[in-house]
Amino acid sequence: MRIGVIIIFILALALPAAAQDTRKQATLYKSPDCTCCEGHARYLKRNGISVTVIESPDLSALKKEHGVPAELEGCHTILLEGYVLEGHIPIKTIRKLLGERPAIKGISLPGMPLGAPGMYGAKEAPFVMYEITDGEKRIYSTE
Repeated sequence: MRIGVIIIFILALALPAAAQDTRKQATLYKSPDCTCCEGHARYLKRNGISVTVIESPDLSALKKEHGVPAELEGCHTILLEGYVLEGHIPIKTIRKLLGERPAIKGISLPGMPLGAPGMYGAKEAPFVMYEITDGEKRIYSTE
């Protein structure tokens, strides 16, 4: 009986660590002087994605390295599970991407639209996310 209690106690201590290990791991690259990117990182953390934030003085080179066309550039660049995510993409669209696993480089919410996760202001229009590919510009999702 006593051994069973000890085992249950040990498992109870280990469960939070095991649950944390299953969280998705993202790296967010941002300009050193940008604050809205930190807001998007907090938003992702609240939604179950662990985020490491790295300040990069040359985001253009990083975006180019990951095949992001200039017209699809967002405020910051996130690398997550083999995909590149540009800008303030809502969690619903990120979950859709990770669930579907399409054969694309990633997705983008170009610019810094008001009301997007991590951005100030009220949402003025639906967010249109685009596929990042070597081909033509195509819509991935609208929210």
